[in-house]
Amino acid sequence: MTFSLKRVYAIFTKDYKDLLKNSYVLFGIALPILYAMMVNRIGDQDPYFNFLPINLALVVTGAFIQAAIVAEEKEKNTLRGLLLSPASTLEILIGKSVLSAVVTTLVILICIKLSGFVIVSLSLFALMIFLNLITYLAVGTMLGLLSRTVMETSIIGMPFMIVFGMMSNFKPLFNNEILLKGIDYLPSEQFTFAWIKIGEGGQFGDIIGELIVLTIWAVAAVVITIITYGKRRFDK
Repeated sequence: MTFSLKRVYAIFTKDYKDLLKNSYVLFGIALPILYAMMVNRIGDQDPYFNFLPINLALVVTGAFIQAAIVAEEKEKNTLRGLLLSPASTLEILIGKSVLSAVVTTLVILICIKLSGFVIVSLSLFALMIFLNLITYLAVGTMLGLLSRTVMETSIIGMPFMIVFGMMSNFKPLFNNEILLKGIDYLPSEQFTFAWIKIGEGGQFGDIIGELIVLTIWAVAAVVITIITYGKRRFDK
């Protein structure tokens, strides 16, 4: 079966109509925007603090909206019908990720505008956003597959949001070097480290290590999500 953009677009259109009726996703959209407004008001020069709205947009908006879209399909028992349609697994996963990707990108642009965040290198920034989007959309799909209802995604996803979106704020509370080193390899931390280097005049070669880690996260997240999809797609 050949890949069909028409089937992907049909899935995207359906999710778009469903999203307009879902008030749950407003939290995922509003939280990073509120933080961006706070960053602008405080005017703190700490790069970790200034980068928080963008990381939250990726984690909360990207993963949570994606999880809600997938969980709603399971809750309404419509995922089975989608699986029995002519659409392939790849078309279903891409089609159900496009809307979340578009919304997340728009939220990131709003956060940049509201917080006054300065983009030094648009190409490198876009590349890192792309790699992180793959990671968080894949994880969001997995969270949705593991949840039985839309509201359950909040319970399952809250630890994920804290660890992946706000862990840098809790680093001063830890003294364990192994734990701190592990936190440094989170995609949000690698993104921030790379952007600090770029802000100091770094180029592509200076952040190749961070890009490799982000790529590993993206590939691993997609593989694990596909495995989870194969096992949980028919579960209620």
